[in-house]
Amino acid sequence: MGLFDFIKKQFVDVIHWTDAQDGILASRYPMQDFEIQYGAQLTVRDGQLALFVDQGKVADVFIPGGPYTLNTQTLPLLTNLKHWDKLFESPFKADVYFFNTRLQLDRKWGTPQAITIRDKEFGMVQIRAFGLYSYKLVDVTKFYKEISGSRESYTVDDLDGQLRGMVVAGMSDLFAQSGIPFIDMAANQDELGAQLKTKLAETFTRYGLELDQFTVQNISLPEALQKVLDQRIGMNIAGNLNQLTQYNTAQSIPIAAANEGGAAGVGASLGAGMAMGQAMMGAMGQTMGGGAAAGAAPAEDPLVTIEKLHGLKEKGILSQEEFDAKKAELLKKLV
Repeated sequence: MGLFDFIKKQFVDVIHWTDAQDGILASRYPMQDFEIQYGAQLTVRDGQLALFVDQGKVADVFIPGGPYTLNTQTLPLLTNLKHWDKLFESPFKADVYFFNTRLQLDRKWGTPQAITIRDKEFGMVQIRAFGLYSYKLVDVTKFYKEISGSRESYTVDDLDGQLRGMVVAGMSDLFAQSGIPFIDMAANQDELGAQLKTKLAETFTRYGLELDQFTVQNISLPEALQKVLDQRIGMNIAGNLNQLTQYNTAQSIPIAAANEGGAAGVGASLGAGMAMGQAMMGAMGQTMGGGAAAGAAPAEDPLVTIEKLHGLKEKGILSQEEFDAKKAELLKKLV
């Protein structure tokens, strides 16, 4: 509980709160067996708000500032609740609560158990997630009515359990409504965090809180499903190996040309690519049971080819020069 500095007499005439202990969101000023002196001084420090309550009914709220003089003019709601007249100047009873409005940073959230969602690609999927969020208290009336109530003190840790439950519920609803594939969720955690912040902001507001930041740090699948996903990724990679080989061969041509040897380097690179292609074709031939060699046609006798070319020359299809060149080329094969 925070440290209160006040002067205890028969009546309390100075009220202020020094929140020396971290993690306190709300603290009730110790007023048991004491009454507030009419005209008492109230001081509210930066990062604080003060709330007056009469028998469970919320009354006046004081923002940082002061010292405020407590009278019928500064306490209009309390005056109305207690039916004071204009001449009232007596000590009075009321509960005073101080609230911490500073930003609460790096609060952790996570799914204590796996959340089941329906994924278009994988069907019913169980996922876990965790991250950080930050918030601050902005409406003490709502917070008092919905959360803290008349407790002597209410801490950040007390609130965390309730907020984590709201976060998990909001995440389940978002996943169910969005229809976003799991793979896209895992790849866009920043966008997912922004969507969750938008969805949860209204819930935080209902309790007098303002959600400042919300981040998703990790989304994970069960181990069995993660293995299936890894296998699918591996199959996709294997399906692109042929394109990868072609790409690497094309990339090596300008590199080889720039190196010592110039065209010879290019030839070596192309030769390596062709060798790889031949090896792949050989493997395919073995798989298909027979290979390309079994179906290859035997080479034609050069003399038979010359006779056919002579017939083409006689018909005017080939010129004398073309016939002589082809004839010389074929006769060399007979030597």
